[in-house]
Formats: sequence, structure tokens, C-alpha cells
Amino acid sequence: MVKMPSCCQSAISDGCARRSHRRFFRATVSPILLTVLCLTTTCATNAQESPENTKPILLSQLPTPALTGVASSGNQISLNGRTLAGTWLQQPGKAGQVTTHLSDGPFRQLIGVNFLNSSNSAKQPIQWFSSVTTPLVLTTRLLGAYRYVDITNFAQTSGWQIEANGNVLVIATPKAQITNIVQSQEPPSATAPLQQARILVNLDRPTPWQVAQGGAIAKPQTPSADPDTPTLKPTTPPNREWTITLDGIADPVLIERYTPQPPAAPPTLLPNLLKQLLPLTPTQPIPPAPDPLIQKVEVVKNQTIISLSVPFGLSPQVSTVANPNRLIIDIRPDPLEERDITWAPGLRWRQHYVNLGTDRFPVVWLEVNPRKFGLTLKPMWASPDGLVGTAPLIQTAQRYLAVAGINGGYFNRNNRLPLGAIRRDNQWLSGPILNRGAIAWNDSGQFYFGRLTLEETLIAANNQRLPILFLNSGYVQSGIARYTPAWGATYTPLTDNEIILVVQKDQITQQLPGGKVGATAVPIPQDGYLLTLRANATSAASQLPIGSAVSISSTTAPTDFSRYPHIIGAGPLLVQNRQIVLDAKAEKFSNAFIAEKAIRSGICTTATGTLIITATHNRVGGYGPNLAEHAQLMQQMGCVDALNLDGGSSTSLYLGGELLDRSPSTAARVHNGIGIFLKPR
Repeated sequence: MVKMPSCCQSAISDGCARRSHRRFFRATVSPILLTVLCLTTTCATNAQESPENTKPILLSQLPTPALTGVASSGNQISLNGRTLAGTWLQQPGKAGQVTTHLSDGPFRQLIGVNFLNSSNSAKQPIQWFSSVTTPLVLTTRLLGAYRYVDITNFAQTSGWQIEANGNVLVIATPKAQITNIVQSQEPPSATAPLQQARILVNLDRPTPWQVAQGGAIAKPQTPSADPDTPTLKPTTPPNREWTITLDGIADPVLIERYTPQPPAAPPTLLPNLLKQLLPLTPTQPIPPAPDPLIQKVEVVKNQTIISLSVPFGLSPQVSTVANPNRLIIDIRPDPLEERDITWAPGLRWRQHYVNLGTDRFPVVWLEVNPRKFGLTLKPMWASPDGLVGTAPLIQTAQRYLAVAGINGGYFNRNNRLPLGAIRRDNQWLSGPILNRGAIAWNDSGQFYFGRLTLEETLIAANNQRLPILFLNSGYVQSGIARYTPAWGATYTPLTDNEIILVVQKDQITQQLPGGKVGATAVPIPQDGYLLTLRANATSAASQLPIGSAVSISSTTAPTDFSRYPHIIGAGPLLVQNRQIVLDAKAEKFSNAFIAEKAIRSGICTTATGTLIITATHNRVGGYGPNLAEHAQLMQQMGCVDALNLDGGSSTSLYLGGELLDRSPSTAARVHNGIGIFLKPR
């Protein structure tokens, strides 16, 4: 057995759950409304459906058609001088007027509009500096991969100025003033044991606002002035930075009030004085004072940015009210707002807390009726040129014109190679590993869950049979692996001293020394594949001389998987036939990964045949679920069959241009995912 490099071993054992944060993708392709005439099923979902050297047709490669009935469209928004990503369109209206439509993701996240529950996908109630009891209801329209909200009357009532300038929709909102910022502290109670706070931001008029989560705030350790008193080490996770950004100018008094002051030098007599006054011992030092919640208020380019230091277990919940106009920032242990929105026919966005014993877990999910006309599912992956690469899920979903999606299987975060099954339109892109859990499905809305193995055999002269252990995989072990054009144009050795056999038209045409890891890229023939012989398997090279005719037999275990054109592998398998079947050790997950409490992604089917894709985040006052808890949560949500997907910072739930479950800045780049596609009628 070849010992894997530490990075790959970590990826296998720990599921690549923790990854560095990445900035969200800004679309640069031409008008999104090309999807009106270029149907999703023919442009995006037919990718990779025939020979192995077929490449997916990408949004950026498609011609821009004439748009019937659309005055202009684009995918960038200039909001008060700042250019941001967001699709939009304008259409001729009554009496020569033009109506303006924004995709609903940017409308929520850039303007701060709160979407209220709705059972009608063509109508969306909203709340924005207005009454929740009598909400404004906007009409919506599904076009291609996006749902557009008609903001014409909303913008006029709010005093916005809107103008299309090529690909950019220019929006100017009235200048707003922030007149006061007031913070209050709520005492702990039996129902809310974690301390909570509320910040009121007073405004002279409604204005756009955004909330964003930042990184952990590293707090320097200050050595004690008394050598007899040890430095107190933190026992809780660090605070996290959050920023609230408003289009408006704060009163200078507020900026001065919240300008950080340089820390004063600790008085040398204080430790001795405290030791005389308080019954402390050297092992019971005085804990440091908590960071102030509001760290800083500053004005940058006509925006006011309020920076917060939020303790672990708490997050801001932001809402607006009118008369007077206020932004309300509640720092809560349970900030998730419940939602139940029919986003499209057969596609429902839901989120609320799911109880498990005394714990409450925030779950955001999409319910998909795959039997509804026009809804299909397909695997998707990050790189347009092969299987090597990662990208934010937002970018991958938009490239494939998916209306929704979730991150999929595992991968090596260092070399960005897949570590599990990917099959699309009956073609294997990457083979499964370690008999791990997988989901398979067809375009008729039928699904199959199980632990998957791909059994490939190389058949040479005299019926000699050699097992092929891995197909287009970043998982490195002793034996024979196979790499097809789906991997990319070339293969670069993953271990030292491989022997590479070039197979063209079922005949071995070359034997090449692989040399050092990563040293030489070997072209993959379009009419064949490469066989890589690693470690002990290199001895088989003498039995496979140049000119030998070879063939491959292939089957899956269980054989039921072979009946389905689409497969994504991850693991572990959580639920089968309503029963929890979790056996992470059998799927070769490490003890640390099994016990880890982390954010989780999951996919399941219910008794009615509905597909659910879920993102479960940190429980109230603690960390996310471990695998056993994740299985119980999925079972409790009505799952008949359920699979754990890659999690941690990979967890990303996408809908209509934005992530539903987290700030894009906290979501890692991922290798692959499952896309939901909406066929235009």
C-alpha cells in the first residue's frame, strides 16, 4: 500500500470539512436572460452525456440571443456608486413605461428586504421598513435560472432613481442620515440563558443595508503585571466579527462615540491591590473584560459600517421597522428566522429549528418535487476543463444555469482532486472509493441510496484479468488506476515512479515512466485512456507490452446503482428505509471525523418521493451535529433514505443567485455539487 501524502490522508479521514474562507463569485457572463431561449436542459443539463471526451456546454460559451419582449438586461447592479453582482431585466410596460425586475437573491441581500412566507411562487410578500401585518406583495417571474421580482412600484415609492447602462442597472437611493445608535443589554433568563443585546439604529428614512459575517477575532494575550499571577488563557472560542453596512451617513458624534481608544497601560499596583481585596489565588486570575459589542462605527464612501464583536454562540438577527425608521440588530443565540416560501412550482424553501433532545439545530433546506414538470437534477463540478479544480458553489451553479444546488462529495483541498463518485448522464466522471455512501437517480424522479463500489477489470491477452481500483480519482493507493479524458487534457503523476500505459482504441500504444510526483504531464488520448501502475502493481507492466489488445469490464456493487444515470458519492450513509444505518467506521472515516461536531450538508428522500437538500448549522449555544445527531435529525425531518454530504465550510445551499444558509465569505470553494434545473415552459 502506498502511503498517501498527509494532505490527502487528512482529506480522506476528515472529509475535508474545514477549508479556508473564500470570497463569493461575481458573475461576468453576458445577459442572464439568454436562458429564455437557450433552455436549461439543452444548454446545461446535457453536458457529458455521450463520449468520454465530450465537454459540458457552458454559459460563457453560448451565443447571446435576441431577447423577445425585454428592453434590456444584465448581471451587474450599481447601487449608489458601488458595482455589485446581480441579474436584472427591464421590460416594456403599460403606457410606454418600463418595468424593472431584480433577481430575488440580490434584492434580499443587497437591499436588506425580508421575504415573508408565501405559498404562491408568483407572489412574494416582503417587509422593508414597513408593517409585517400588512406586507407589500410583489409579483415574481421565473426565467431560466432566476426568479425576478418586479420592483417598479416599490422603487418609485422609495424614491429610487433607476437607469440601465449596458450590462449595469444603476440604482440611486435618497441620501439617508443615521441619527443615533443605541445599545441595550437583555439580562439572562431561564428561556434565554445566553446574554443577549439589542442595537437600535435610528434613520431619517429607509435605506439599503447588508449584513456580513467575518472571521474570528484574535485577541492578543496580555501578560500579567504580577509575575505571581499566570496569564489567563481563553477557555471559549474567540468572538466573530460581523459588519452591518448602511447606505447613509452617521452623525459625527456617533463616529466619535464608537472610535476605538488605545488601551491604557495596566497600573502596576492594581494586581497587588486586588489580591488584598479579593479572595483570589494565583490559579484564579481575574478574567479579562469582554470586548465591547460595537467595535467601531465609520463612514466609507457614503456608507456607514458598524463593526461588531459577537461572542461564540450568538449571531445578529437584523430587522427593520417604520415610524420611526429603525434598523434593529438583535444579538441572539437563535437568530434563524423561520421561512416557508414556495419559490417555484415544485421547489420550496424552508428553514426553522429542529429539536433533538434539549438541543435546537437551525436547518435550512429546499424541498424538490422531481416529478413536477420542468425540474431535473444533475451533478455539476467546478472546472470547465476537467476534474481538477475547485470553485465557490455560487460560481459553479451559475455556470451550469442551475436554479438551486448544494455542495456534493469530498475532495482533496490541496490538489483539488475528487475523492468519490461522480456520474452524469451514464458517464463516470470519477469513481467511488472505500465503499462509501452514495445517491443515484434518474430523470424520472426515482432515487437509490446505498454504499457503492465500482468494480472495473482490465482484460488482456489470454484472458488475463487485472483489477482497476480507481477511476479518475485523487485517492492514491497501490494498484492500477485509470484516467479518461473526463479527467482533463493531461494526467500528472500523483506518486513517485508510476508506470503509465497509454491505451488508444483498446490497444496499449506506449509505456512511460511517471518519474517524480507532479513532474511531467502526460496527455490523455481522446480515443482512449491512461492506466497508472503504482507501487507493487508496476510489476504488471511486463505482462502488458506495447501492442497488447485490452478491454474493460465494469459493474457496480450493488448492481442497482448501474440502472441510474446520475450518481454523487459522499458518506456516510445515514438512513435507509426509515432506519438509521450509520456505520462510519465501515466507510473508513476516522474517529475524529465521526465524533466531530460540525456544520453538515445532507440529501434525502421522503415517503412522498420529495427530495430534500439540507444545511444544518451550529446548535443554539454550541457546535453543529456529529454524524449520529445528523442521522437523527434527517430521520426526524421525515427522511426515508438519507446521505451525509461534505460539510464544515463546504456546506453551501444555493438558490437563485445567492447562498441561503450562510454569508458567502464564510463558504469554502468546493469541487462538485448537485444542481437543480428548471426547464422553461
